[in-house]
Amino acid sequence: MSETRDCRPINLALQGGGAHGAYTWGVLDKLFEDGRVSLEGISGTSAGAMNAVVAVHGWMLGGADRAREALWDFWRAVSLAARNSPIQRSPWDVLTGTWNLDTSPSYLTFDILSRMVSPYELNPLNINPLRDLLLRQVDFERVTSCDEIKLFISATNVRTGRVKVFNRHELTADMVMASACLPFMFQAVEIDGEAYWDGGYIGNPALFPLAYECISRDVVIVQINPIERAEVPRSARDILNRVNEISFNAALMKELRAVNFVGRLIEEGHLDADRYKQLLIHRIDAEEELKPLGASSKMNAEWEFLKLLHDIGQRAAETWLDETFHRLGRESSIDVRALFE
Repeated sequence: MSETRDCRPINLALQGGGAHGAYTWGVLDKLFEDGRVSLEGISGTSAGAMNAVVAVHGWMLGGADRAREALWDFWRAVSLAARNSPIQRSPWDVLTGTWNLDTSPSYLTFDILSRMVSPYELNPLNINPLRDLLLRQVDFERVTSCDEIKLFISATNVRTGRVKVFNRHELTADMVMASACLPFMFQAVEIDGEAYWDGGYIGNPALFPLAYECISRDVVIVQINPIERAEVPRSARDILNRVNEISFNAALMKELRAVNFVGRLIEEGHLDADRYKQLLIHRIDAEEELKPLGASSKMNAEWEFLKLLHDIGQRAAETWLDETFHRLGRESSIDVRALFE
């Protein structure tokens, strides 16, 4: 990273969210560019896992600048590949300036089919162009040899319903694809005889590896899925969007509750602060800008949309650094306790 007077180590927790992962790209881009923080560990799920492995791959090629280049190249490749997808915005979506696909005939057809026919029937050959793209963009030998940034990728074990965390020493493309495997779209990814689905169902992302395996107490959650909404959804589409958000935040909320519980026990002297780590929780989000985007926009990989999300992420990270950097290593910048009151 660039020369700084004070560079503080942090751990990143990167949520999944399909194309909305371009927001996380923007956050990473700004963190690498700014240089005030260094990354000790990254826990990623789904699109967060993609961002994590691409960033580590680039880091191994040449530090922060190459990490930024690798992330740009990856998302550009995603947008180019999406040009051939039948799922595109409708002319009405384009005319009204929405990035959602709610009136796209191809999206609606696919959405209905995915609820009636399994991916084993729709895609019996199990073709997934994203896997080939990932292999072209990431050298996994470089990723597994990285000793500077710890890497944790979460997936859901289909049989047991438990989270499986893959670390960088064993990481393969299949493990990353398992972390991003939405069961209505893709066949479960099999690894060592076990089947896995998207990690978002049980760890979006998992925080416990950062607590157990990393020294830094600062955990920065890059939030894609809004936790709260003021309004109650009324339309079928809005209800589905809110269910999606709640489902993919559920595991994170449980871990934050545990973090809060341990923190209170340490503060009250019931746990030995020398034996138990009190995590300092931070969050980079842009809820007001991301809230208008429905679940369908997570399948929109147009370059203009990805760049918009990237720019939102950059601004959010810049604001967070300016407002929160002085609190790193000292205290949490969000009131975790208030989330459960």
